[in-house]
Amino acid sequence: MAVRIPTRRTLAIVLTATTASLLLSACGDQTAAGRSSAADGGGAGAAKSDAPLFAKLPADIRAAGVIKVGTDATYAPMEFVENAKIVGVDPDVAAALGKHLGVRFEFTSGTFDSLISSLNSGRQDVVMSSMSDTMARQQGLDDKGQKTGNGVDFVDYFVAGSVVYVQKGNPQQIRSIADLCGKKTAVQRGTTFEEVAKTRSKECEASGKPALAIESFPTDAEAQTRVKAGGAVAGVNDYPVAAYLALKADGGNTFEVVGNQIQAGPFGIAVAKDNTELRDALKAALAASIADGSYQKALDKWGAGTGAVATANVNTGS
Repeated sequence: MAVRIPTRRTLAIVLTATTASLLLSACGDQTAAGRSSAADGGGAGAAKSDAPLFAKLPADIRAAGVIKVGTDATYAPMEFVENAKIVGVDPDVAAALGKHLGVRFEFTSGTFDSLISSLNSGRQDVVMSSMSDTMARQQGLDDKGQKTGNGVDFVDYFVAGSVVYVQKGNPQQIRSIADLCGKKTAVQRGTTFEEVAKTRSKECEASGKPALAIESFPTDAEAQTRVKAGGAVAGVNDYPVAAYLALKADGGNTFEVVGNQIQAGPFGIAVAKDNTELRDALKAALAASIADGSYQKALDKWGAGTGAVATANVNTGS
């Protein structure tokens, strides 16, 4: 990956994105059929398109005019619900890809740890949900290294790391993840930042300190609420999400980010291993969007431009 991301940076958030509390916008039934929205890119149901990359798509997607996307819309500014519509970085990047492909991306929200299952079952064509590209996910391995599926391929479109966030004012004086030994830490289940917390916990024990008391929740909103209420000393999240959370939740009066980014790596659009035609079409569309500037514009709209990739690549995660 030809992109380096600074370990400490300020996210320049577009203030018109939302004025509501992030916690409120993230709550609710994440599997409701009403929680879906489409990123424009072409006519639905059209078997023909003048878009330059339309012919690269699989025949069933060309016929439908739609790419079905699984997401967990609780990660502002990456993907979240506003006025009953899924918005954010990922839908806007998808819309840029759709212009080159001649199809729409239709987002439906579900819980994060069920997204790859929805892809493997055929309910969704892709997953686009701030999902880190990791070797384990490529190979279909769980957190114990056991084979649980065929794995997925990733078209990598963003770079970010994990970071610690705490209550505003930092009452426990947490300076970094190194200060969380023996302390309650809230995370969302099935995420890479849950793995970051587990890794730190082992490091604590190896140095003779107590392990982290990790509390894993089905949704990120629940983890945020736990930190807000003081039930957990800190939470761990992706950097752009935590930075946006610190700025927007309750008008910026609830959380703050501490320390540097941890283990920065790529986010990818997940595609089933056997769907190489769709994977390659998405890679070509990302390359075209980078070249024409629409990709960077989509990131900059949400203050996430420093996470941009310079080239379109597949499976660069480790």
